[in-house]
Amino acid sequence: MIPAIVLAAGASARMGRPKALLDAGGQTFIRRILLTLRDAGVADCIVVVRPGDDAVAREVGAADYGRVVENPDPERGQLSSLVAGLDAVDRGGIEAVLMTLVDVPLIAPATIAILLARAASSPAPIVRAVHAGRHGHPVIFKRAVFAALRHADPAQGAKAVLRANAVDDVEVPDAGVAQDFDTPGDYAALGRVDP
Repeated sequence: MIPAIVLAAGASARMGRPKALLDAGGQTFIRRILLTLRDAGVADCIVVVRPGDDAVAREVGAADYGRVVENPDPERGQLSSLVAGLDAVDRGGIEAVLMTLVDVPLIAPATIAILLARAASSPAPIVRAVHAGRHGHPVIFKRAVFAALRHADPAQGAKAVLRANAVDDVEVPDAGVAQDFDTPGDYAALGRVDP
């Protein structure tokens, strides 16, 4: 089984408001991501949030898919959220985790299916979506690198684990894998992107 982990515990400092609750085609970023994962057949999903982030927790509840886990110390960076999510799902039968970011809301369900299928056949411990040569999300981390993620330098995050291991980059036709929305300018461009 490969559950999903959606990282949504960032401060959204550059955006100036919570990215998880921004609108993407009539749905919040987080709702759109959750429904994409559900429609792709992902059985379990964790959304990692900041402590007390009730607004995002309500939106996850309204989606009727996924569950919220708080990162007790989100200021330690994105890797700490990934580890919090990993700790929440790691049990017998978990072969890998599919990790994505709340600011990458335009991924298609078919892309998730492609990555899951590749993970099942690839010997690489990491499978990553790529579009037009640009690395993006989701990224699938297999059990072989769980310990490395848990012990990685927080300052370098998961990038150190990516550099130290074989990565199967999967070129997909989905531009959404490489479209992240970090700033108001990025978000304004969403109106020019087909969600």
